[in-house]
Amino acid sequence: MSKKSYLRRPKIDAMRDIQMVDLVAQYQNIKPEVDKRLEGVLSTAAFINGPEVKRFQKELETYLDVAHVIPCANGTDALQVALMALGLERGDEVITTTFTFIATAEVIALLGLTPVLVDVDPDSFLIDTDAVEKAIGPKTKAIIPVHLFGQCANMEEIMRIAKANDLFVVEDAAQSIGASFHFSTGEAKASGTIGDFGCTSFFPSKNLGCYGDGGAIFCNDDELAEKARVIVNHGMKVRYYHDEIGVNSRLDSMQAAVLSVKLGHLDHYNNQRRGAAWHYDQELGDLGVFKLPTRMRNSCHVFHQYTLQCEGVDRDALRDHLMAKGVPAMIYYPVPLHQQKAFVDARYQDGAFPVSESLAKKVISLPMHSELEEEQLHFITNTIKDFIKKHQ
Repeated sequence: MSKKSYLRRPKIDAMRDIQMVDLVAQYQNIKPEVDKRLEGVLSTAAFINGPEVKRFQKELETYLDVAHVIPCANGTDALQVALMALGLERGDEVITTTFTFIATAEVIALLGLTPVLVDVDPDSFLIDTDAVEKAIGPKTKAIIPVHLFGQCANMEEIMRIAKANDLFVVEDAAQSIGASFHFSTGEAKASGTIGDFGCTSFFPSKNLGCYGDGGAIFCNDDELAEKARVIVNHGMKVRYYHDEIGVNSRLDSMQAAVLSVKLGHLDHYNNQRRGAAWHYDQELGDLGVFKLPTRMRNSCHVFHQYTLQCEGVDRDALRDHLMAKGVPAMIYYPVPLHQQKAFVDARYQDGAFPVSESLAKKVISLPMHSELEEEQLHFITNTIKDFIKKHQ
């Protein structure tokens, strides 16, 4: 993959401040489109379940080639509603990864289900499918694989395991919209459209982000989709007639308008992220102190995050150096779920998941977004190189 495959923004006279995600610059590039659509919502006052929501829903169904998109208020609600729609019972077990944002396991616990945590692959950060298979017990009812940092978990193996054990699969695709998984048969499917449900977040920093909170559920099963659609709207099919206990989780029209505009740019945004990742690879790969992000052969990567593993350098000292030089850097995630106070469990002592515990001490994520300029990228990598030279 050559650098010429990507179109970077032209250099400007003065380098902008570097952001982890530069939403201001992104907005400036699409301002006329966004403003026009927002003004349209304001002029009609169709703020809830208006035409923009239906329009975005249809556009996203087409983009993902999925039968049903159910918009909702946020990504956490998407996961919760998906689990509610599966009809699981209190005490049922759901397997997921310990190396993820808390929302993945949080919704399991909130519903009175039991989170069963497993470790991840040391190279890709994705759920270890061997560990998933070993964790299955008589109460196991579902698996939630997390497509972390922008690429898909091994969905071919996960679906095989699920089918063999009569389990549901709910994909946490909050960080992977625009990615796809390629099966050994040659078939490719969009992230989030393979399991019984897929769930995503439109939090502003996501590859496809709105200007507030938002989320969506994906489904190819008509009956499951209808159940989720009822649950997000207070359990109603007909207004004021409640068929079951539901929640109030709606994507508002203003956010849908923004998302509709940005969906038209999503492939470009993801290509820009790949270009930034290419630059990081080229500049940092030969330093001998980092393990670069692994690209899985059966999943394209959309680089929600560009996450290095520090193997010959002090991670925290590097982060402090970058921050002091005006380069933001983040640690996703400093504490695996099994070591969080909220998930203290006699089953999981320190050392239970050695890969995740090791990653928590080594990972560092660099600025990653669609508006990164060449000058900014060079400044970031040169700042890292300067630190390495001083500490070798």
